[in-house]
Amino acid sequence: MRWVALTAVAPVAWGANYYVTHEFLPPDSPLYGAALRALPAGLVLLGLCRQRPRGAWWWRSAVLGLLNVSVFFVLVYAASQLLPTSIASTVMAVSPLAMMLIAWALVAERPGIAHLAGAAIGLGGVCLMLLTGTAGVSVPGALASVAAMLVSSFGHILTKRWNAGTDVLASTAWQLTAGGLFLLLVAAAVEGPPPSLSTPALLAFGYVTLVATALAFAVWFIGLRYLPAGTVGLVGLLNPVTGVLLGTAVAGEVLTVQQLCGLALVLAGVVLGQPTRAGRRGGSRTPLQPAPDKSAAREFSTRNPLWGSGGTGAGAAPMACRDE
Repeated sequence: MRWVALTAVAPVAWGANYYVTHEFLPPDSPLYGAALRALPAGLVLLGLCRQRPRGAWWWRSAVLGLLNVSVFFVLVYAASQLLPTSIASTVMAVSPLAMMLIAWALVAERPGIAHLAGAAIGLGGVCLMLLTGTAGVSVPGALASVAAMLVSSFGHILTKRWNAGTDVLASTAWQLTAGGLFLLLVAAAVEGPPPSLSTPALLAFGYVTLVATALAFAVWFIGLRYLPAGTVGLVGLLNPVTGVLLGTAVAGEVLTVQQLCGLALVLAGVVLGQPTRAGRRGGSRTPLQPAPDKSAAREFSTRNPLWGSGGTGAGAAPMACRDE
């Protein structure tokens, strides 16, 4: 549950990011908007981890940066500007199912009945919360949102497959930096000079960069290392829940009975995917990846004393420190 709670920081931050992007960031500069989100976040994380890619991680960082950062950020930025937050969040709520299927193919994790049921119940809850039939739908915006969901689901599972034995903070920094540099070059060629930003836009970029990107992506990839992909995907359903609650708190909206029922269904779907419940039922899960060897665990624990304190078990990291 400690890893679940840490992972939940990411979808909560991303749920607020839709509102911040739609309200405060310039709508006509999606490439610069994505670049200014990714590159500063990558540089901040690089300053914290102080590690460079080695070996295969040079090209892996480029691939993951393209999927998880360059393409995904542009698509999310476009969807946030073209669609109501409710529609964009609903499309992204399909990602748990997409992640489960991709994880089955890439990391040999067969989705359990509880995960599939949780995804179906959670998606139904999101639709009940957000789809009222009154908001117009932009076809380009809907296509951008669907593409963002598919690209991110594939990129996240690919990160899970490649991240074994690698410092999560460092790999996150590498792909954010690589994706941000690529975005900056494309933005300069396509959009010309960077847009002028007002003080509210600068503050919004501060949130988007530090909280919704640097912090959120780091804890999300940590969750993917220690939790089943189905569990992480279901935790991601807290994204639209955050959007609804934010609308209630900021815009003074009142939750209807329909939205409260949808919220209850989403939370039920998230709970169904928790590993502890699966363990009590006696269900078996296909291992996501081979257990990291002692040297990898020791390396991760010493480089990340806060995040690595749990290791893959209750006493894994303390034992590694004693061995050192």
